[in-house]
Amino acid sequence: MMSANYLRLISASCIFFLFSGCNGTHRVSTANSSAAVEATKDYIELRRAIDKIAPFFKSMGKPGKDDWLWTYKEPGQTFEEYIASSPVVPTPDRKIIYIQPLGEFRTDESKVIGIVSDYVKAFYGLDVRKLPVKSLPSKLFEPDQRMIDYPKHRQIRTGYIMDEILRPALPKDAAALIAFTSEDLYPDSSMYFVFGQASLENRVGVWSLFRLDDRADFARFLERTMKISVHEIGHMFSFRHCTKYECVMSGTNHLGETDRRPIDACPECMAKIAWMTKQKPIERYERLIGFARANKLKKAILDFERKKKAVE
Repeated sequence: MMSANYLRLISASCIFFLFSGCNGTHRVSTANSSAAVEATKDYIELRRAIDKIAPFFKSMGKPGKDDWLWTYKEPGQTFEEYIASSPVVPTPDRKIIYIQPLGEFRTDESKVIGIVSDYVKAFYGLDVRKLPVKSLPSKLFEPDQRMIDYPKHRQIRTGYIMDEILRPALPKDAAALIAFTSEDLYPDSSMYFVFGQASLENRVGVWSLFRLDDRADFARFLERTMKISVHEIGHMFSFRHCTKYECVMSGTNHLGETDRRPIDACPECMAKIAWMTKQKPIERYERLIGFARANKLKKAILDFERKKKAVE
């Protein structure tokens, strides 16, 4: 969400099969014609699924003066543009998402982390493993720590957590290692705070619960954390911010904007997930329905069931 300014996205390159996208028809030779045909078939099926679930999403409207797109003029990223970018994707050797709790947590915060871990698994269709809680140093020296007011509290620099704590502990089979902390975060002196930050190159990221329970009951606190989590992981798999639809991958500048976003990926981003994990959209919606039922999320159950029916 607020971390995309700090995410290095890899440059676009060609992909070895035929597809027709918003930039025209791209033809690239391949040594294996049967593989090219299969890839084209998969693309066509996902493009059809995109069209089928598009009615369930609102188009992105004109941003307010405090909204993300008012501040950052981003072009977005279609499914075709994602494929052509040679994105970072899970591999047979790196296909597990690890979740690392850092620091101390209230009971409700620990509960949220547990539920969100299950949501990440359902959302991406990858194995998710929660690691034992690690402590954070009680005091750090600047610039790894700073004190801010209203009310006075400490913030920890995201780069310190990613470089000094997460990178040395990155498992070899990790597609991503993400950390949750109840500490407030900042990236550098240019910004007041960030909800989270992720590194594409190093497969690590950290996000904070500190501000997500502001004027929120447990249900809203959980929903915000779900959104932040899958959004930041999307960046780690080369997803750019979505600008076509109101989408969980759309950038947000403030909690009001976060609350307006859905918990699910828009049609274009859904296709990216299905493509990178080699799964069918219907399989993804079945998992999401199971998650929503297990956690008694009535609105989400109905939403996912409708989408599943649409792609059947």
